Amino acid sequence: MGFTEGEEHRNGVSCTRPSFVTKEHLHLRFGTPATLLFYAHLDRKMYAANHWGGSFEIQVEAEDENSPDLDLDRAALPRQQLDDAQQGWLLEPRGESKKTNNYIDLGCIVCKRKLFNWVLLSSLIACVVTAIPIFVVKMIPKHKELVLLPDEYTEALHKALKFFNAQKSGHLPRSNGIPWRGDCGVNNIQQLPDVKGGLVGGYYDSGKNIKFHFPMAFSMTLLSWSVIEYGHKYDAIGEYDHIRDIIKWGTDYLLRTFNSSASTIDKIYIQVGVAKKGSTTPDDGYCWQRPENINYPQPILSAPSAPDLSSEVASALASASIVFRDDTSYSKKLVEAAETAYRFATKSKEQTPYSFRNELIEPFYNSTENMLLEKAEGFSNLSSDSSVFSWDNKLPGAELLLARLRIFLNPGYPYEEMLRIYHNATDRNMCSYLRQFNVFNWTRGGLIQLNHGGPRPLQYAAKAAFLASLYADYMNASNIPGWYCGPEYFDSDTLRKLAVSQVNYILGSNPMNMSYVVGHGHNYPRRVHHRGASIRTTAIRIRVPAGGSGATENQ
Repeated sequence: MGFTEGEEHRNGVSCTRPSFVTKEHLHLRFGTPATLLFYAHLDRKMYAANHWGGSFEIQVEAEDENSPDLDLDRAALPRQQLDDAQQGWLLEPRGESKKTNNYIDLGCIVCKRKLFNWVLLSSLIACVVTAIPIFVVKMIPKHKELVLLPDEYTEALHKALKFFNAQKSGHLPRSNGIPWRGDCGVNNIQQLPDVKGGLVGGYYDSGKNIKFHFPMAFSMTLLSWSVIEYGHKYDAIGEYDHIRDIIKWGTDYLLRTFNSSASTIDKIYIQVGVAKKGSTTPDDGYCWQRPENINYPQPILSAPSAPDLSSEVASALASASIVFRDDTSYSKKLVEAAETAYRFATKSKEQTPYSFRNELIEPFYNSTENMLLEKAEGFSNLSSDSSVFSWDNKLPGAELLLARLRIFLNPGYPYEEMLRIYHNATDRNMCSYLRQFNVFNWTRGGLIQLNHGGPRPLQYAAKAAFLASLYADYMNASNIPGWYCGPEYFDSDTLRKLAVSQVNYILGSNPMNMSYVVGHGHNYPRRVHHRGASIRTTAIRIRVPAGGSGATENQ
């Protein structure tokens, strides 16, 4: 491609001219890319050097009188109009000045004027867009953050959490907030060869000066679970640090109940203090007194086999490790200790409950758990009591956690079938709580009797409300509208109403119009269920003889 020299005779004058390959001819043969390449090559060749000799400018020179062409009439010569390509060969390109005007020299860089204008305009727009919100925010008058007044449930929770402060044992911090409590369970503690400083700390159990490790671990598990699910709500009402302090007080103590730094153990401490039936010597059953004034020995019980207690301790430590994820070293310590406790719980298939044939434990917290969830078979055929969540039956809570796993993570095969079974079991548990199915009795005031009319029914109702509320939140978070109880369908709001009704009953919506949370409402018990709350700080001991009301010995 290119051009060739051709001959042309004009008025007897022989000259050469380029024979052009037209744009249309090139495009038809090679397409647009070839066309662009040709013109780029042509442009570079033409402007790189003068192939014609002399100046590119057309100059009018004086006519040579001796020229043989003087006789020619120049006016008679035809004037040809030069096309663009020819003018580009003979003259300075027309667009040179225009091309120069399209660029701007910034000193260190040359760029297109259009691009420069676009960048400048974009910068101005960005400045305006950024400045307007700042200006508007500055102009808006500042107001103090709205402080929401605490509702009834918030006030009740503040009061309820103080119960744990009242139950603390050990060296109590100044911030404990219970004026009638002080250091206790320190000087009279039995020294242990494998526990430095002894089993100091933890919580007493309700109205006793005994530390039962089984229900204590269960309490720490539930508190940690509530923080994992609703930590943001604890934070919103100013109780997040408090609830974490309560949990850590318990887990620090549980870490002392076995050799938590070892990978394997051969025993675990299960209880501090005893109350013998019909005792005639000072112990926690014989003497009713403040824990600060205990002056009798409190034996420490241990067990070489405790699958139920060890599993619960493992649960408490593992769940607390999630609560304290921001404290890496402590969280790791809890996880490692939980693994040790669980290995001890599952070391043998032939293990007996921690309370088996132990008269010092059976009257109070006798464990009937003789199976682990992973080894349970045919649980769907268990009695209605299997749906009652308590310190002695973790099955409903474990089933709900596995249902949670299926709802949010849905791991699929090979776990789907197993998780579906536990999910269905959770559905049945929730159905059993509904009044219309008559699985449990209900009081006329609206309290579900999950322990079949036995004592202390509120703890069971509160735990059922906790599970029902959780399951409703799980369904709402995953856009599941409800669940089936046989052929009948119920929406998730049914469970929320159930939970609210039980909590409201505890807070005073009952036939007696009495709140069972000390300090909440207008009508409530004046003393918490703790020995120190019912005895003057000067009292040393109250002896409780059989059938008697007791007598106080004062200083």
